[in-house]
Amino acid sequence: MGSAGRAVRLLRGERSQQQASFVELFFDLVVVFALNQVVASTAPGLGSASVVEQWTTLLQATLLVLPLIWVWTLTAYGTARFDPRGNAAQVVVLVTAFGVLLLGVIVADAFETTVLAFAVIYVALQVGRVTVLALTLRTHPLRRLYLAASFWFCVSAVPWFLGAVMGGTAGMLWWLLAITIEYGAARVGWPTPRLGRERIMAWAYAPEHLADRYRQLLMIALGEAILSVGIAYTDRSGFRSLTQTLGLVIAFLTAVLLWRIYAYKAGDLFGVAVEQAEDPGSLGRVAAAAHLLMIIGVVCTAVGHELVQAHPTGHTFLSWLAVIIGGPALYLAGRTLLEWVVFNRVSPPRLIGIVALLLLTLPLAFAPPLAAVATAPVVLLAIAIADVRRAAGRPSEAPAPPG
Repeated sequence: MGSAGRAVRLLRGERSQQQASFVELFFDLVVVFALNQVVASTAPGLGSASVVEQWTTLLQATLLVLPLIWVWTLTAYGTARFDPRGNAAQVVVLVTAFGVLLLGVIVADAFETTVLAFAVIYVALQVGRVTVLALTLRTHPLRRLYLAASFWFCVSAVPWFLGAVMGGTAGMLWWLLAITIEYGAARVGWPTPRLGRERIMAWAYAPEHLADRYRQLLMIALGEAILSVGIAYTDRSGFRSLTQTLGLVIAFLTAVLLWRIYAYKAGDLFGVAVEQAEDPGSLGRVAAAAHLLMIIGVVCTAVGHELVQAHPTGHTFLSWLAVIIGGPALYLAGRTLLEWVVFNRVSPPRLIGIVALLLLTLPLAFAPPLAAVATAPVVLLAIAIADVRRAAGRPSEAPAPPG
């Protein structure tokens, strides 16, 4: 009873504050720094004249973004269960933040000179955190969840290290397998020999807290998109061309429209919707997947805008369109999924916007990059206007999550 009691004191109480704490905000800023480094290292590779190198760069960026977001996700789930205002939880968050900082510092050479360092730091972070939490929980029932997670992170460590040692295409495939193992194991409840599956959902503990965390990360990521293109714009010596200035303005307008489309209604209400759902854990996972799509979309959009700063005119490669057009399309796909979570419907303007962006890919391949990047905000503006017109003169809509 004494061990269980000490573990319970580390967990959230019924009256714990749902707003994100300062240490969580600090952690989010470190994660966004690492994402910014991915953006900064991806744009030059996409600017290569080699098509193979361009698509290889996109794959490498994906293999870096997914584990970084996964570290953030598990940290957010941890502070949804453990009180982030307690000293023990804060130490775990700060140690994780330092690990993410190291990953961000070496991410530019993560597939070259620092490939082994990236794998070692990432595996140490994931295995170390869940193991420490499992030991801390002692006899508490939640301990089984962290023991199971520790087992699967040890399993995924093998392809992480094999990929780091082998390098090249084979190394990237091993890392892809490692990420698939981690996401897949979590999706099916961390099935582990002698422990079975654990379906203890963080969304059932603190849905409003997790909603606040996801909103916060997405807003900071949108700020990162402006930061990256702003740095690319100001780092250039001499006179800024009209095309570069237009690219900066378009980047700002795109970020504003992405924020508007997110916040207009579903982004504000999805925490309440998850809390009211019959199965908060399952619906919360869908909401988390929606935000994963949107955050990857924001990262792709940021890469596209930074790329246009270096190459505003000339030929537009398909790999460039994959981030310039694919980023906003992926964002809209995530936002469409979030709308289903909150209102149990899918808005036609968003689906039309996704289709329009994809159909425009072919003609935009014959237009300069600046024209391609200017297309996305036009589609996003049409969606934002449709949202306002649909809600005009109607009372505020309450969440209606699906059963």
